[in-house]
Amino acid sequence: MSLTDRVKRAWNAFQAEEQSRPDFTVHEGMTYTSRPDRPMLHLGNEKSVVGAIYNRIALDVASVDIKHVRLDQNGVFKEVLATSLNECLTIDANIDQTGRALIFDTVLSMFDEGVIAVVPVDATMDIRKTGSFDVLSLRTAKIKQWRPRTLRVEVYNEDTGRHQEVDVPKNHTAVIENPFYSIMNEQNSVLKRLVHKMNTLDAIDKQSGSSKLDLIIQLPYTIKSDLRQEQADKRKKKIEEQLENSKYGIAYIDSTEHVTQLNRPVDNNLMSQIEYLTRMLYSQLGITEEVMNGTADEKTMLNYNNRTIGPILVTICEEMSRKFLTKTARSQGQSIAFFNDPFKLVPVSQIAEIADKFTRNEIMSSNEVRGIVGYRPVDDPRANELRNKNLNQTAEEAQAPPSV
Repeated sequence: MSLTDRVKRAWNAFQAEEQSRPDFTVHEGMTYTSRPDRPMLHLGNEKSVVGAIYNRIALDVASVDIKHVRLDQNGVFKEVLATSLNECLTIDANIDQTGRALIFDTVLSMFDEGVIAVVPVDATMDIRKTGSFDVLSLRTAKIKQWRPRTLRVEVYNEDTGRHQEVDVPKNHTAVIENPFYSIMNEQNSVLKRLVHKMNTLDAIDKQSGSSKLDLIIQLPYTIKSDLRQEQADKRKKKIEEQLENSKYGIAYIDSTEHVTQLNRPVDNNLMSQIEYLTRMLYSQLGITEEVMNGTADEKTMLNYNNRTIGPILVTICEEMSRKFLTKTARSQGQSIAFFNDPFKLVPVSQIAEIADKFTRNEIMSSNEVRGIVGYRPVDDPRANELRNKNLNQTAEEAQAPPSV
């Protein structure tokens, strides 16, 4: 391209803004100072330890690769399919979210709501009339009404910038239920009890940290008649005025009057109950304090991945395969599958030993091991072969002179 063509076709964001500014007839929709499509948790969840648990699990689920794949006749992974659905799950879910952001949004909303829907907003065909369609964009939606064949969902409309209620067919909408529903979302579940206890503790802390003195003043006379009651009210008001108008909050009382303070700390077992419920929640969800603070060892993380992350991923993949893939596609081996990286928790000191075992037993090639370590693949074709280079040498390699 010549220099003249570059200048003519060049685009600058600031110049484009100035050129389009006089045209006030174009209206793109609602404007916000914060991101409108971000999931908003119910009041109280994000202000307690529950929000940290939600975020930790959702991040770990979103870090796992979910892809549209083809399996062989034995159900073993064969290849990744280059489809628009795979594009939504890996790179571009919609105009606002990547594939991982969609999964994070899905898990976070699922924890908060209990059951959510993943709606194909854009498709090549009308999903209400046919099942043979390609998904072009996906969004997480809140289910407002349950019906026999359809769902009334609230989903973000990227064209208007608003959350809008629409009717979608149930057989082509992924309805994902929290596998830990009885632990997180039931009315009297462990998580609900923990949230209630923490809200109670916050209310007590707020009350004890207020400016009230909580004093009882014992007067030198009995308060039974209306006259004595009026005198007591005047005395109380007088002390309040002394404290309010004093620079250092000092007041005086008569020698016959006595003061009793009520806001002294009272021992209760609320904190021990919160600690007990937190440990119970951790055990039922399959997580530990080490997982939350990032100091868990390999065995602890393996247990966490199998008991907590695995069931969530299986629920998401099975529902998407059931709703976004036709029976014909599933009979041809198509599926939605997730792939864990087994080398994430392996320390560098063990990489060499693992690489030797995998290449020697013809499980991985040299270039595949180099990709895991972070090095670029080499151009040698032998680096892509699955064979033990120490034993299985070809005749040409055996007769070739050793390299100097």
